[in-house]
Amino acid sequence: MKEKIDTVKSHFSNDEKVITLFEHCFSNTYETTIRRKEDGTTFVITGDIPAMWLRDSAAQVRPYLMLAEQDDDMADMIEGVIKRQLFFVLHDPYANAFNENPNGNCYHRDKTKMTPLLWERKYEIDSLCYPIQLAYLFWKATGRTSHFNETFIKAVQTIIETWKIEQHHEKQSEYRFERDNCPPSDTLTREGKGSLVTYTGMTWSGFRPSDDACQYGYLIPSNMFAVVVLRQLAEIAENVLKNQELKESALKLADEINEGIQKFGKVEHPVYGTIYAYETDGQGNYNLMDDANVPSLLSLPYLGYCSIDDPIYLNTRNFILSNENPYYYEGTAAKGIGSPHTPEHYIWHIALSIQGMTSTSEEEKMRILDLFKHTDAGTNLMHEGFHVDDPNHFTRDWFSWANSMFSEFLLSLCGQFVKGSPLRK
Repeated sequence: MKEKIDTVKSHFSNDEKVITLFEHCFSNTYETTIRRKEDGTTFVITGDIPAMWLRDSAAQVRPYLMLAEQDDDMADMIEGVIKRQLFFVLHDPYANAFNENPNGNCYHRDKTKMTPLLWERKYEIDSLCYPIQLAYLFWKATGRTSHFNETFIKAVQTIIETWKIEQHHEKQSEYRFERDNCPPSDTLTREGKGSLVTYTGMTWSGFRPSDDACQYGYLIPSNMFAVVVLRQLAEIAENVLKNQELKESALKLADEINEGIQKFGKVEHPVYGTIYAYETDGQGNYNLMDDANVPSLLSLPYLGYCSIDDPIYLNTRNFILSNENPYYYEGTAAKGIGSPHTPEHYIWHIALSIQGMTSTSEEEKMRILDLFKHTDAGTNLMHEGFHVDDPNHFTRDWFSWANSMFSEFLLSLCGQFVKGSPLRK
C-alpha cells in the first residue's frame, strides 16, 4: 500500500490536498471494512451499513488488485472476497446484500423469499456480474487460478441459469419483491413482479445498482455488463477450466443479450443522434437518463462494453452530461451526475470518478480532480452524494465504494491501472 501512496506522492508532489485525500481514501476500505474469516473467506461491509453487497465489495477491493500483483497477503484477502461472494451466489442468486452470519438481520421485513443470511433480496443483474468480473481481474493480476474450482463452476452455472430464466421473466420467473410503507422506488409493482415486459433477448432486472426499482425491466447498462462478464467467463472456461460446454453456454447467452441490446436498447435523440437508453420494456417504452451508480451508461468503456471513442457511446455521453439527463445537475460548486436514490441537486463522487476515467480530455480530468479537492467537506474522504451548491451537505460519510473509486481514478492519472482493465493501454 505504501508503494502506491508513494507513487501518488511523487506524481502530485506539489499538491498536498490530493496526497492527503489519497492516503485516507486508499487505506479506508482495508482499514475499516475488511473482515477475514477463519474459513479463508473475506467479509466486506459497505461502510455505514453492516452488510456485504456483492457489487460494492467487488468495487471496494478492486484497486487493491494492483497490490495483489506482488503482495501474497493482499491476494489472499481478495481471493477470500471472491470465495465469500460465490458462497452467497449459491445461497441465493436473487439477493443483493448479505449478513456476516445467519442472524436474521435485514433492512426490512419484505415480501420475498428471505433467509437469515440475507440483509436484502433486491434482484439486480450487476450483483451477479461483479463476482465474475472480480474473479477474472484477480486472475489477470495475480496469475492465480485456485479460485476457479468446483464452487466457481457451480456459481457461474447458477448465474447463467438465472439470467436465462429472467430472459423470460413473465413466464418463467418465480421472483417477487414487495415492501410495505415505502417510496415507490423501494418496491415492485404488479404484486412484486415489476412492470410488464416482453421478450427481447435481454435479461430482466428488478432493481438498479442504486437498489432503486427499475421503471422498465430491461436495464441496458447492466445487460451490457452481463455481456462483458459472460465473454470473460468464456475466456476462463477455455484457457483455465478447459470446459467447452461452459464456454459455449456463456457465449451463446452473451450473444442473445447483446442482440437484444442492439435491437431494443437504442433510440434516436433529436439533439444527440443515436444513443443508448437506460431502460426499456421491449414494448416501445424507454427511460432516457443515467444514474451515478455503476454499471451506468457513462461507465461503458470502463466496463469494457465499447471503446472510449465509440460513436454511439460518445453521443450517449454527450446526452447524459447535459441537462437532457434528468439526473445531471449543475451548481455553484460542482456539476455532474446524481441519482434518484439521493435528493435532487446532489451529485456523486462515484460518477465523477467514472467521468474522469472515461474522458479523453486532460482538461476534463484535471477539472474533475479539482472538484474532488473541494467537495470532501473537509473530511478527506468521499461521500455518496453532495449538494452542487454546498458540498458540506452530503449523504453517507462512510461509503467505502466511493473512496475506492476515487483511488482508482487518481491512480489512473498516474498511469496505474488494474491488469485486465479495458482502460489500461
